[in-house]
Amino acid sequence: MRKLFAQPGFPRLFGGLSTSMLGDSVMLLVLSMWVKTLTGSNALAGLTFFFMVLPALGAPLLGVWVDRLPRKAILVWGNFASAVAVLPLVLVRDESDVWLIWLVAFLYGVSFVVLPAAVNGLLKELLPDDLLVDANSSLATLKEGYRLFGPLVGAAIFATAGGWLVAVVDATTFAVAGVLIATLKVTETPAPERHSFREDVLAGVRFLAGDRVLRHVLAGLAISILVIGFFESSIYALMDAFGKPPTFSGVFVTCQGVGAIIGGLTAGRAVRRLGEILCCALGLTVLAVATVVCIAAPTIAVVLVGAAICGLGLPWTFVAFTTLMQRRSPTHLIGRVSTAVDVLVSTPQAISLALGSLLVSLLSYRQIFAIISGVILLGALQIVLTLRDEIRQVSRGASSPRRSLLP
Repeated sequence: MRKLFAQPGFPRLFGGLSTSMLGDSVMLLVLSMWVKTLTGSNALAGLTFFFMVLPALGAPLLGVWVDRLPRKAILVWGNFASAVAVLPLVLVRDESDVWLIWLVAFLYGVSFVVLPAAVNGLLKELLPDDLLVDANSSLATLKEGYRLFGPLVGAAIFATAGGWLVAVVDATTFAVAGVLIATLKVTETPAPERHSFREDVLAGVRFLAGDRVLRHVLAGLAISILVIGFFESSIYALMDAFGKPPTFSGVFVTCQGVGAIIGGLTAGRAVRRLGEILCCALGLTVLAVATVVCIAAPTIAVVLVGAAICGLGLPWTFVAFTTLMQRRSPTHLIGRVSTAVDVLVSTPQAISLALGSLLVSLLSYRQIFAIISGVILLGALQIVLTLRDEIRQVSRGASSPRRSLLP
């Protein structure tokens, strides 16, 4: 890790990203919590996350500009724009203003497409390939670590002062992040030669379709994400089942953060030992096990244990996949590959969130969680079976994980 932070430019990038992540952790749960409080509806609260993932459906269009423009400039002005985008929340007063919350959720979703794609490109400019997994795991550890207090702080501010103050805090963190990243010095690779807009838009998807490893890992993730979105709506049904208010979901997410810190701290070592493919599948399996724990839980305390186990699996899954994507993608395509991944992952996520909002009014949370665990296991199995030769190659020690996964 010392070698990572000794790389010129990375500490400043890390500082900017950590600041914006802090605001995210305080705000994101508040959006659905706010809708639940104003409307009393679990379905409408879950629909908030649907609006947040909706922009990812147009991600390939945004990815073209991420590759054409300087990534540093995208991060600086993207953070400033995000600061402005959350401020309409100060106007929310009652149930008739729920559309404003959904509008901000949609704009948040746009930033979630553009900014991470720019970060992936900038990391490839700043770091050698062997340090990418350390950068991803350190960022994942920080992001998930904020879950220890971010949601609780957000819920506390919301309960005492109101959502408007959460919006102001979030806008401030975006602005500070933009200023910090603006001080970063980096020489970026010139933008690639432009082709027709249609060819540029489809370039990321074509790359993914032609890369056997990424294609099959993405398929397993997409299968799993098709049901993971059910959590967002059913978490409030779970709170209702144990007689807890919507704000108690902040405790659930905080416990998830405890496990995620452990997962983030161990993700780099796990990826190096197991390889990206097996580590991703193992992370999904842990998520399925955590869901089963919540199904069987007789008390809310056991549910919180399940939340911690769930947190452990998340960084293993996504650090492994992000590192795999970064290593296998050429620098001039990384923005379009990243946004293509967004659309291929967010499409089932959007379906999942919309379907979850319906299921929560028809099924108990235990029935929904049973569906989640079964489908996630199918996703993990898809990865292991289709890429078993690559996994065996790594496990035999025939080559390093990095070399065995590169073309």
